[in-house]
Amino acid sequence: MKITQGKIATPEQAIEAQEIGKKLARLRLARAITQREASSRAGLSRNTAYRLEKGDPGIALGQVIRYLQAIKPGGTLLDLLQENDPALARLHATEQTQRVRPKNLSEDERYDF
Repeated sequence: MKITQGKIATPEQAIEAQEIGKKLARLRLARAITQREASSRAGLSRNTAYRLEKGDPGIALGQVIRYLQAIKPGGTLLDLLQENDPALARLHATEQTQRVRPKNLSEDERYDF
């Protein structure tokens, strides 16, 4: 168990907090906003934004919502959890690597260890 500010977080809570943090970080990157800019818009310190994106379960829900609003005005926690933002789809598409040319059979045989 992880202790945060005098409270104990269960492993499940820690995992959930990390997932929310990852989703916030991906949304911020997808919308091309720096962590400094997002934290400034939300009225949070950069350290708090860093802890939030790393999934610190000791971060208050109000801070999570303010940070989300700074990244995506009008966005909801449900939108974040469902990853509905079109910017995330664009980010995912750019992350997909594609071969310039398809592999042929001899390449498969040559590199078969």
